[in-house]
Parts: sequence; structure tokens; C-alpha cells
Amino acid sequence: MVNNFKKTLSGGAIELGITLESDQLVLLEKYYRMVIETNKSINLTAITDEREFIVKHLIDSLTCLYAIYIKKGARVLDVGTGAGFPGIPLAVGRPDLLLTMVEATEKKVRFLEEVVQELALRNVKILHTRAEDFGRKKAYREKYDIVVSRAVAPLAVLAEYCLPPLRTNGVFISMKGPNTKEEVVAAQNALAVLGGVIKDTIVIRLPYLGDERKLIIISKVRSTPDTYPRRAGIPAKKPL
Repeated sequence: MVNNFKKTLSGGAIELGITLESDQLVLLEKYYRMVIETNKSINLTAITDEREFIVKHLIDSLTCLYAIYIKKGARVLDVGTGAGFPGIPLAVGRPDLLLTMVEATEKKVRFLEEVVQELALRNVKILHTRAEDFGRKKAYREKYDIVVSRAVAPLAVLAEYCLPPLRTNGVFISMKGPNTKEEVVAAQNALAVLGGVIKDTIVIRLPYLGDERKLIIISKVRSTPDTYPRRAGIPAKKPL
């Protein structure tokens, strides 16, 4: 039987041209229940209302799939994933993708490991590390086809977290709210230094609630200099 949760999620996803199968709806509902339960002891989200959670977290995460074509088997990195957005919904919605999710807060990492186990997400790797440290490691540098990040930092800072792990000709999706103009202007130098160019800004109104989201699509046109990212804490204190 299709309950309200599944009906709302399925209908909202269809508005973005995304079809979720019944087993995917089951997994995303289970994920919601886990977030709400864990939220009683760890601050994962301020959004606990079912409908709001579906729209502002789950469907919002899936807008990445609406914004650009992501090839089958692509290596995708979610930087500063927090409670698992957009990484977990993307991993459920596209089980063919190889998802790496980076998070600096240990309690959130432990929670995400439980989610991955409970939902049997074989395509997901969770790493407990800061974005700056991750980006400096040769094993991860310029290895990803797509890098995504949602509500983590201003774009100038985010570029230094997200462009080093992205391969040349890969795409960085910066998921933002409606007001991006000043951020984009402030990020121009950082993007130029790090090898990124803004190709497009996709404007989306979320189903049901009508909230506006902007997905800034950044293409990596050349390799990032070895000196970036700078050591942990510096990008936020002194943006490029």
C-alpha cells in the first residue's frame, strides 16, 4: 500500500522528471525515520515535519539529477554531507553511481555508517575527514567525475574544498538558495585560481512549497595547482 510519505515523495520527484521505484521509496522513508530518531540525541536537522523533510531534504537532494546528465557508473563526491544530503538520496535514486561522502563531524559519520548498513547501500563510502585534508591526498585528488555540495560554505570557500578532488572536465554542482549573486561575484578569483568556470545556473522551484533553489554548475577546465587546498581552516578564514 502506498502511504502519504511515498505518495508525496514519488509525486514531487516526478515533477523533476525523476521516477522512483517502490523499493527506492521504501529506502528513503526508512532513511527519514532514522534521521528523525537519531535527531533526538544528535542535531542532524531542524526540519522534522514529514512533508517539509521530503521536499527540502530528499527532493532538494535529487535536483542534482535534474540539473545535469550524470553518466552511468560516475564517481560522485559529496563534500560536507552532514546528515547525508545530497549523497544518500542520490545513492538511492541512482544505485549505479559510486558515491563518496566526506564529513568532518564524527557523530554524523557514525550515523551515516548505520544508514549505509541499514539500507544496504553498496555503492557508498563514508569518510571521516575535513574537506581540506581530503583534497590534499593523492589517492583522491582529481579522481571524481562529479562533486556536489549543499549549504556548506560560501562559493569562494567551497571552490577550494571541491575543485581539487574533481577531475579536469568534471562538474562541480554547488547547491544554493535563491540569493547567489554576491557569492558568485566574490568567488571569481577563487574559481580562476583553482581551474573552475561557471557554465550555468539552474533555477528550480521545489514541488509543493515553491521554494527557489539555484544549482551553480561549474566545469573544471584545468588542473588545480598543488598548493590547494590550503591547510584546514585557512580557506574559510582567508577565501581566495
